Amino acid sequence: MSSLPIRYMVFDVESVADPELVARLRYPGQSLSPEEAVRRYRAELLAKYDTDFIPYSFQIPAALVVAKVTADFRLVDVVALDEPHFRPHVMTQLFWRGWQAYRQPTLVSFNGRSFDLPLLELAAFRYGISIPGWFETAGRFQEQPRSRYNVQAHLDLCELLTNFGSARFTGGLNLAASLLGKPGKIDIEGSMVQDLYWAGHIQQIVDYCRCDVLDTYFVFLRTRVLVGELPLDQEQNLVQEARLFLESRMEQVPAFKKYLEHWGAWHNPWASESPVEAMLPHTNP
Repeated sequence: MSSLPIRYMVFDVESVADPELVARLRYPGQSLSPEEAVRRYRAELLAKYDTDFIPYSFQIPAALVVAKVTADFRLVDVVALDEPHFRPHVMTQLFWRGWQAYRQPTLVSFNGRSFDLPLLELAAFRYGISIPGWFETAGRFQEQPRSRYNVQAHLDLCELLTNFGSARFTGGLNLAASLLGKPGKIDIEGSMVQDLYWAGHIQQIVDYCRCDVLDTYFVFLRTRVLVGELPLDQEQNLVQEARLFLESRMEQVPAFKKYLEHWGAWHNPWASESPVEAMLPHTNP
């Protein structure tokens, strides 16, 4: 276990529509119940855009999970904020206060630039939470925390893999994790969260969020190999350390047990070749 301070916060947030807000702003004076308003809005979105996902500006956090990672890339904890209550205002406050308490570690997400962070910024606005360190505007723009290109403040792995949106990453986190032999989406997808929430299955949503954070952590490790910050053999050691971490806690956190049940193997193409053979072109006999 590393004694180094927390350097990265790998995170994911799951959200649901605020029914009262949807009814009040989308359908004023139409006497729709909040639930009916959400259903109507989803139907309209599906007909127009082939997706019923409501924009983040009409949503609130339903689950927020953070993995704490040290400067040497070791996973030391995975925390579901405000468990078991999962109050949106408390989760939001704990996230931003934690970021401040750990001296503004790098936030790590997958596609968080376009969804997770705007949602959490708007939630802070909504609930009256002050985060001056995040909105710091001193210095050059590219060095400010909210600058798209300040990867020391926020490292969006999707943006890294697409050169800041120059390409489209079809398959998302599910594909990136699967390339590494990690579970990816098991039995829940983001489009199911709203209905699960209405059905009262909050724990399933939180567990889904936990698994997404784990996938994001392992993708993060491989990107450190990609950019030259971590040797491949060291990354594989960290993966095994993380597996031991999950095994030690899977009785207390059933989501970890499920994640391990779907754990696959990453095929290392270099393992069966000598260094010389690995450098030679492969030709058919």
